[in-house]
Amino acid sequence: MRVRVDDDKCQGHARCHALAPEVFDVDDYGHSKVRNDGLVPEGYEDRARLAIANCPEFAITEK
Repeated sequence: MRVRVDDDKCQGHARCHALAPEVFDVDDYGHSKVRNDGLVPEGYEDRARLAIANCPEFAITEK
């Protein structure tokens, strides 16, 4: 599974990082970046999907 973050949509709530820090990193303003080129580590797929579902701007998508 891979995920991506649309930089134009991300508003820096950092919910994704709070829910799946193994998948997402954030900058000083809370804007999200994917770790590992968006490749979700095995066993963290449910957390990644939870982060996708909780993004208020729908900035995260599954590839």
